Amino acid sequence: MQNLLKILLRYSNFLVFIALEVAAFLLIGFNNVYPRSSLLSTANDAVAWQHKQLSEMKGYFSLRSQNEQLAAENARLRNAISAMDSVENGGGITYQSAKVVQMTTDQLHNFLTIDRGSKDGILRGQGVRNEDGVVGIVRTVGTNYSVVLPIINTQMNLSCRFAKNDYIGTLQWDGRDSRFAMLTDVAAHMVVNTGDTIITSGLSPVFPEGIPVGIVENSTLKEGDSYYTIRVRLHTNFKRLKYVEVVGNTHQQEMEELQDGLE
Repeated sequence: MQNLLKILLRYSNFLVFIALEVAAFLLIGFNNVYPRSSLLSTANDAVAWQHKQLSEMKGYFSLRSQNEQLAAENARLRNAISAMDSVENGGGITYQSAKVVQMTTDQLHNFLTIDRGSKDGILRGQGVRNEDGVVGIVRTVGTNYSVVLPIINTQMNLSCRFAKNDYIGTLQWDGRDSRFAMLTDVAAHMVVNTGDTIITSGLSPVFPEGIPVGIVENSTLKEGDSYYTIRVRLHTNFKRLKYVEVVGNTHQQEMEELQDGLE
């Protein structure tokens, strides 16, 4: 205590000077319009910045929650529509929402991982789509997660058809740009136009017919060629892919077993 008093006495003049400076600053600030408004403006700016940051954080988490709810709602709507179709034509298509937790887009053998696995009823070979169109096919299934082979993988082939006339082709990725893929096996006698819509063919149990795939970006047919070279702009934007739906088909196992019996 005595030491503290000695220190205060030693620096008393300096402490009095600081106190007077602070008092003078406050008097100037609150008795003059410009300095006072400047102080208040600075304080308001700081408070406004804090509110903005909090608002943006709340908005981010709120938006993520809304996106998850929207994905689940889309799946419920597709299931309702599929149930009506099932009554009419005996189909058995179901949809289950999932979130993409890992993905590559710049490799020849791209893949993506979703947060659904065997505990959720996911099976190897099921199709995967999003609100825009085809995404890929489930390749491996774990308890909590599954790995999907996307259509931007050079090992992936997808049976497609032209929406305008049901002509069949095969979609393959050339490993160059995740926005495009090539449609092969389209004969020269076909009339192909830029903007033609490409959809799933329905010729396999993986995807029902009519899921959007993309549109024709351009096509070439060299003299003497029997088949077109067709570039398709994919509907699915893999660079921004966050939520998907796993397509279930209650008849898939039966159909695959019948096909395997022919080999």
